[in-house]
Amino acid sequence: MPKKQNLKAKLLLFVCLCCASFAQGQLRDVPDYHKTSENNLIRFGYYLGLNYTNFKVDYIENRSEQLDVQPEFGFNVGLFVDMRLAKHLNLRLEPGMFTSQRNITFPNWPEVTDPNNRLRNVKSTYIRFPLVLKFSALRLHNVRPYVIAGVSTSINLSSNENSAETNNSGQFRTRTQMHALELGIGVELYLPYFKLTPSLRGVFGLNNELVSDAWTTNIHGLKTRGVFLNFIFE
Repeated sequence: MPKKQNLKAKLLLFVCLCCASFAQGQLRDVPDYHKTSENNLIRFGYYLGLNYTNFKVDYIENRSEQLDVQPEFGFNVGLFVDMRLAKHLNLRLEPGMFTSQRNITFPNWPEVTDPNNRLRNVKSTYIRFPLVLKFSALRLHNVRPYVIAGVSTSINLSSNENSAETNNSGQFRTRTQMHALELGIGVELYLPYFKLTPSLRGVFGLNNELVSDAWTTNIHGLKTRGVFLNFIFE
């Protein structure tokens, strides 16, 4: 039995070595695309994607019943300008737009005077200005992973911050500006005619977006929490 197990191990090692040699040979047959473009000082591109944006709720008084927030998927679109600072470090500005919808159901709190009007559909369209640093790893043939970190400011075009308070109309007032910290990962795929970069990013709102009204007195603040999936074309 030990001899048979030893033989199986040797055969498995031989197959792995053959597969590795075959894969390496295939990689050698494909040229490294867009290698000279990495040295460009300025690069441009655009991105498309989806987001899943929620609210982090901070309460003044802990009650047994809390808000029920149900987010829906939104979409992202924008441009980017990339400046090369060093061999593995880039500064990137990514102006764009994204949409979101968060359906909020209020519990039977005393301040919610109309129990039949507890659902608020918070639909928002944001103009977004992220400024991030991109830290790239070594390029492996036509693949290059990276991480990003930065901040962003977004303007909520659907904000009703300055409208009058109405206790029972179903209005839900949010602030115009949203500031956030952004962290993410991605991988650059160098293709024959362009570079495709799938990236996944977390957006963590820093400021309170809620305008307090009579029926939101138990809420200390609402902060955006979101996950963005982008496909960058360059």
